[in-house]
Amino acid sequence: MHIPFKPGLENNSILLLIGMYSKPQLALKYIQYYITAANGKGHGVHSPFVFNFITHVLNDRRKFYAYSKIESLRHQLLYTKNSVEVEDFGAGSSVMQHKSRHIKDIARWSLKSPKYAQLLFRMVNYYQPQHILELGTSLGITTAYLAAANSSAKVVTMEGAPAIAALAKSHFNQLDLKNVRLVKGNFDETLLPELRNSKQLDFIFVDGNHKKEPTIRYFNQMLPYFHNSSIVVFDDIHWSGEMEEAWSLIKQHPSVTCTIDLFFIGLVFINTDFKQKQDFVIRF
Repeated sequence: MHIPFKPGLENNSILLLIGMYSKPQLALKYIQYYITAANGKGHGVHSPFVFNFITHVLNDRRKFYAYSKIESLRHQLLYTKNSVEVEDFGAGSSVMQHKSRHIKDIARWSLKSPKYAQLLFRMVNYYQPQHILELGTSLGITTAYLAAANSSAKVVTMEGAPAIAALAKSHFNQLDLKNVRLVKGNFDETLLPELRNSKQLDFIFVDGNHKKEPTIRYFNQMLPYFHNSSIVVFDDIHWSGEMEEAWSLIKQHPSVTCTIDLFFIGLVFINTDFKQKQDFVIRF
């Protein structure tokens, strides 16, 4: 079953007219999330699978071997004053509007924070997926966490901006990551051919286009490659009205058996062992 997408102002939402939420709107939404979300200790969570995730992944406070090396690279990028030309195929940046951008600004505004990048590391480290796909490489920090978490996994990361892709590739070499393959080009042109060469998708991180229609389309295109333990992570699910609508539609899909809303990212689990669909909002 494909999720349908109908162009226009669904639900008469004025938010689709103005794009992403403003900082005050996003702050208010986060406060509401924090107040209403289940605590991050697992109390009151009756799903053994989700309780196990909270206990062994979400709340794992260990400092893994790769953290310091990758964060050292991030620190280096935060002080890199060189500029790069960026071709943006997605919803763009709320902070950086020019095609020529300083690398330090990209590192500051466009990369996942250590908190969430290291959560992705722990998920890959714990569940040990072998086929990992990332839509949206950026400077390669998140990719590095995904690849370092399981050196036997094959990581395919896709980036639309050639200059950014070139930088990311140099960073993979710097970190001595041997299990990453970078695909350059617009996802609309590169995703389907890449999927046709894939046997299955075990772990997917979608951070490439913060618009409703492409997000739904990418999900539909990936559906045939999911299996009974596939995990999909969507970035910035509350970034805009469009992204919230996309997240809502994905949660309703019959193949999706469990979701976890961590506000800045949304986790989707495909697992028929769940007797009924379960949706959780958990404080993180």
